[in-house]
Amino acid sequence: QVQLVESGGGLVQAGGSLRLSCAASGNKYVIKNMGWHREAPGKQRELVAGITDGGRTNYADSVKGRFTIDRDGAKNTVYLQMHSLKPEDTAAYYCFVRMWDGTGRDYWGQGTQVTVSS
Repeated sequence: QVQLVESGGGLVQAGGSLRLSCAASGNKYVIKNMGWHREAPGKQRELVAGITDGGRTNYADSVKGRFTIDRDGAKNTVYLQMHSLKPEDTAAYYCFVRMWDGTGRDYWGQGTQVTVSS
């Protein structure tokens, strides 16, 4: 059974930085895509950043230039480095992985809270 364990969330002042980590385990297949979504109260979950097994990245327009996604294939871990945080970045952040298993299914972490105070 695939398990995703996230860490690194917390409370930070506007302009500060945080680094999220998400480690996957229990997967029988090679991981294809990894990434992060976020969900703020009253808003729909949105993609923040994603990275393929080839290292190709994509970002939401709202975080471009401030967030950087990276992955360590050997550790099955994805990171999200967040700089210049804004109060509107406050949300629960969920990591996801998609395997090369032919199903297209995404596996999700339990979420980690990021709160940015003004």
